[in-house]
Amino acid sequence: MQLNADFSQRAVILADDSPWLASPMPGVERRMLDRMGDEVARATSIVRYAAGSHFSAHQHPGGEEYLVLDGVFSDERGDYPAGTYVRNPIGSQHAPFSREGCTIFVKLMQFDPADDQPVLIDSKHAEWLPGLVPGLRVLPLHQHGSEHVALVRWAPGSRFNRHRHWGGEEILVLEGTFQDEFGDYPAGSWLRNPHLSEHSPFSEQGCLIWVKTGHLPG
Repeated sequence: MQLNADFSQRAVILADDSPWLASPMPGVERRMLDRMGDEVARATSIVRYAAGSHFSAHQHPGGEEYLVLDGVFSDERGDYPAGTYVRNPIGSQHAPFSREGCTIFVKLMQFDPADDQPVLIDSKHAEWLPGLVPGLRVLPLHQHGSEHVALVRWAPGSRFNRHRHWGGEEILVLEGTFQDEFGDYPAGSWLRNPHLSEHSPFSEQGCLIWVKTGHLPG
């Protein structure tokens, strides 16, 4: 399966644009955002676990990165409530489940082999930093080489300088509405801007986004 697999092209999926599809496990559904491969794939997805559902034990041949969007996601190592950011490095394994149900944003098989440090951050209790422009607050989540991952909170009326994306930019809108000169992106929207693309983002009502930069091929 090839979905948004051309990284030289801009990709935008709004919350209602992508249907929920059944996974191989009962009670686990996925909204696919980008994908290269079949069941074992380089993939970016939103995954929804019904209460009491689980996924089979599996390895992460290319690493796993996820952000818990709602509910509580769990595995044999612990429970991860909404707002938890996790990176499981290449070769790790687990058997995930959710007692009460949850939704996660997950990226699979996208790690640099040298990026081998596990990460676990509870964003609800972490220290947020001032952003580069007034109205922005930033929580750095991960950095390796040119790749940077963060949560960014935009106060209403915030505007960012026009800038170019060296290594591209990927955004998931978590709250509010993110905007640029190309459109409005309400909560649940996902967008990927290619290497050397440019835009001038802002948010009239305020928003919270997950953002990754510097990770896409040139």
